[in-house]
Amino acid sequence: MADPSSYRPRPGEIPTEPGVYRFRDQHGRVIYVGKAVSLRSRLSSYFQDISALHPRTRTMVQTGASVDWTVVRNEVEALQLEYAWIKEYDPRFNVKYRDDKSYPYLAVTMGEEFPRAQVMRGAKKSGTRYFGPYAHAWAIRETLDQLLRVFPVRTCSKGVFKRAGQVGRPCLLGYIDKCSAPCVGRVTADEHRAIAEDFCDFMAGNTGRFVKDLERRMRAASSELDFETAARLRDDIVALQRALEKSAVVLPDATDADVFALADDELEVAFQMFHVRGGRVRGQRGWVSEKGAEELGEIVEHLLQQVYGGESAEAVPREVLVPVEPNGRDSLEEWLSTLRGARVRIRVPQRGDKRALLETVARNATQSLARHKVARSGDLTARSQALQELQDVLELDEAPLRIESFDISHVQGTDVVGSMVVFEDGLPRKSEYRRFIVRHGTSDDTAAMHEVLTRRFRHLVNAPSATDDGAVPGAVDGAGEAGEGGAPTPGGQPLTPEGRPARFAYPPNLVVVDGGLPQVNAAAAALSEVGVNDVTVIGLAKRLEEVWLPGQEFPVILPRTSEGLYLLQRVRDEAHRFANTFHRLRRSKSMTVSRLDGIPGLGPARQKALLRAFGSVRKIEAASVDELAGVPGIGPALATLVHEKLTGEATTVAPRVNLATGEVMD
Repeated sequence: MADPSSYRPRPGEIPTEPGVYRFRDQHGRVIYVGKAVSLRSRLSSYFQDISALHPRTRTMVQTGASVDWTVVRNEVEALQLEYAWIKEYDPRFNVKYRDDKSYPYLAVTMGEEFPRAQVMRGAKKSGTRYFGPYAHAWAIRETLDQLLRVFPVRTCSKGVFKRAGQVGRPCLLGYIDKCSAPCVGRVTADEHRAIAEDFCDFMAGNTGRFVKDLERRMRAASSELDFETAARLRDDIVALQRALEKSAVVLPDATDADVFALADDELEVAFQMFHVRGGRVRGQRGWVSEKGAEELGEIVEHLLQQVYGGESAEAVPREVLVPVEPNGRDSLEEWLSTLRGARVRIRVPQRGDKRALLETVARNATQSLARHKVARSGDLTARSQALQELQDVLELDEAPLRIESFDISHVQGTDVVGSMVVFEDGLPRKSEYRRFIVRHGTSDDTAAMHEVLTRRFRHLVNAPSATDDGAVPGAVDGAGEAGEGGAPTPGGQPLTPEGRPARFAYPPNLVVVDGGLPQVNAAAAALSEVGVNDVTVIGLAKRLEEVWLPGQEFPVILPRTSEGLYLLQRVRDEAHRFANTFHRLRRSKSMTVSRLDGIPGLGPARQKALLRAFGSVRKIEAASVDELAGVPGIGPALATLVHEKLTGEATTVAPRVNLATGEVMD
């Protein structure tokens, strides 16, 4: 742990204007991002008596090794820059707002010629309207099934839609009047779009006019003695009412709001969010996260940034109800109003229906935190215990907060690949996983491991070091020798010219290889050859789960109940899975070999020319020599050679040919 006074900036150096600041660790990695109305006042608070700081904040300032800042014009700009930096650097001491599960949405693809209603998960796409999220996909399908009676919008996939148009017959939904069947021309594209727009209006909360219109038409049909039509309209009204019953009425019809609540303890915080549209609860989301070095006002502020920062302007409601007032409330309201294109208010309800709803959401947050604690009982404690055990057993100077594991996969020396997985704070960091194609195919795992580790750590040794202000002093060439600007520093922060972290940017505290003493010795030799001597290397043998260290005659035996051993097993197994997945991908590609491959003089460009001319290898085989020679780039001699290779029939002796150009030389 560093002494914060060792990197404390002088008060006179810190500006008093608004801005965004970054704390970095000894490797230059950003560990915390924050904003302030006055940078001087805020940063000075971190360097007071550290015993008075929150434990997580105290750990953060002791982990840090430097701090820098950027001045902006106002609070709104600070808010936007802070959000962008949190997204870019993913600092470990900022709260991570990750959904506790993947929520499905009811989506209508209004960007297509014939919009389609469907269940969607994942990132939102432009041109698509989303409703929800829902707790379960079956809830969406039940609602959609009810509404298709009234709004027969298309729900089929592109393949089914195209196939129905080709055969001239709609699918089953078209026959039972739950689809307007635009695929066979029952309605035009404009008429189908109007149906989809009405469907979206109903889902957005404008429900009253549709029910009233159906009731009016039902009475008119009944008065004209058209009882069959009246009965069908009556059933449509029942279908709409059943769909509406699934959404609880909680507030007056005009209410358009998102309601947030949280429940926390010393280590974690749970969030719940209710989407209220037209006075009805239209969706719900939840998060559970470890606490960062932030107060509740900052947590709510960053939560709103995360929820609305990546959403379209349509997702921002007129009103946002929160349990505590966020920091920078005025700037947040201005930012959200800009996203929505209309005035947005952030409120802490004190009484009435909105206060009662906030309390309901808070109860859901409390239950969510309790369920999370039961499901992952002791998880945070177990990870900390595992890291501490490894530090003690391996006699490390500090806990291995970054662990990298490597594995090799091949079949009898073919398609040899390697994998690198990264665990930080005991959790996988998949964005930093890497895959290697071993350039010198070999069935010797130790040789392949030596190559993979050499390539990985050569990046680290050759990486340029950053100065205190983040500048890159000099480039490093591919041969591993320092360019102009001095020798590279493995402990420095490798940055791209744009100031972003480079690939393989950070050194690990611990390297784990799959195998016993031979693999460990090969790994240690690879690190030594590239000049890395401050990274601990161990091997985990599968048979008895023994931990091997380089040059040691006997392994280290960890108890079967050890949290440290469990963490090593997870790391090793993840590297094995990642390597096998990549190997299967490479093997499947290598097995797809064209009959045109291996014909002298027939490279990729000429193969493509033949395939463009004939359409398939079978048609090339059936073509005559003259037809082959008529393809641009294929001369008579090469055409003869291709014909012989594909058919196995010998033709007249071919003249000598320049295989580079296809020209006859005789």
